Amino acid sequence: MARIQKELFGWQEIDALGDLERLQLVRDQLPDEALVQCLERQRGKGRDDYPVRAIWNSLLAGVVYQHPSIASLRRELLRNGQLRQLCGFRPALGEQAVPPASAYSRFLKRLADHVEPVELIFHRLVELLGQELPGFGDLLAMDGKALPTHARPRRKGQPTPKADGRRDLDANFGCKKQVEVDQDGVERVVNKYWYGYKGHFVVDGRYELPVAYEITKASVAEQPQAQRLLDQIARHHPWLLERCGELVADKGYDDGKLITRLWDEHEIKAVIPIRDLWKDGEETRKVGKFADVVYDYQGEVFCHETAGTRHRMAFAGFEADRETLKYSCPAQRYGFACSRLGRCQIGKSARIPLAEDRRVFTPLARSSKAWKRVYKKRTAVERFNSRLDVSFGFEEHFIRGLTKMRLRMGLSLIVMLGLAVGRLKQRQAEKLRSLVA
Repeated sequence: MARIQKELFGWQEIDALGDLERLQLVRDQLPDEALVQCLERQRGKGRDDYPVRAIWNSLLAGVVYQHPSIASLRRELLRNGQLRQLCGFRPALGEQAVPPASAYSRFLKRLADHVEPVELIFHRLVELLGQELPGFGDLLAMDGKALPTHARPRRKGQPTPKADGRRDLDANFGCKKQVEVDQDGVERVVNKYWYGYKGHFVVDGRYELPVAYEITKASVAEQPQAQRLLDQIARHHPWLLERCGELVADKGYDDGKLITRLWDEHEIKAVIPIRDLWKDGEETRKVGKFADVVYDYQGEVFCHETAGTRHRMAFAGFEADRETLKYSCPAQRYGFACSRLGRCQIGKSARIPLAEDRRVFTPLARSSKAWKRVYKKRTAVERFNSRLDVSFGFEEHFIRGLTKMRLRMGLSLIVMLGLAVGRLKQRQAEKLRSLVA
């Protein structure tokens, strides 16, 4: 009987690929043609023993299949002929088609000069997801992530070594405050130090996919970087700032300038816990025009019935046209007796303008149940950070230098987004965030 050879990697035979399907999905969704053509032009008319496209595809395979190093990737390529063919290496050469470690080193060195085009691929994928996913960008979460390195820090007074590609000359120390609970249930703030770098991310709160990122040295503060992330979104995805309703971040991003910019320029409600920056012993402050209304640094508003008696006022909503927060008389709202009911300055309600204190008074009132409900969605960025560590290998890595870290993070994120776009086109939305499924 005559046998007909089937096309090995046709879409109609995608199930036959098994685990290689994931690389096929990523490879077919990445808008990387301009980058690959640029790398090919740089090679010129030199020897083409190891094609640029094949090496590029194999680097993507290293991310998809969670190889911690080039050595691990090469071992898999030597073993797996089907993977070699899917990457684009010549099948007739067999194991001889796999580039040596030196070829990968030269390629990565050239690729390090193209970090910006890799980041551009990331932003193009964000645009595709914005078109395909309903509600993408409605709520954003921002966070910084420690990226430790195993490189040895230089001692004080030690001369700076020569840059040879093996040493890490960019890393430095970072510190982040964390709340820990001891065995007695007592909370305490501890400082966590690491040596290496820091990732700054903005993530969609529903789908847990990144929309903006920056990689810096570990010592770079989060608050100034938040402004740069907003600039990046405004430059590449202005529609995101128009679509977003709330931005959630942890206490490290508590900054009046950031909160003010989000609302005044983009009408985005900042949901960020506040730090106590008031003077020691200062518990409350008076609200400008109300003699009997005070507030604390956490945004709780109180009215005084007598000199020693105060009641928490009930939040009654935000009036966007007036940019004021409305608080109701607690006696009328909750029905308890008040000796000054009907005779106080407040009347039925008090309106407090945001300008009273832009850090304390935000469009989504800190004292409201809605604020607490929205803030819980910050866990989206925590799960995203966990996937970077566990699935993409940033918990244990061999990356040295800021440029290499930016490149490695860029490759990881375009694989993450490329796989998400592929899953959407295959109508597998349930696998949208999974690298291994």
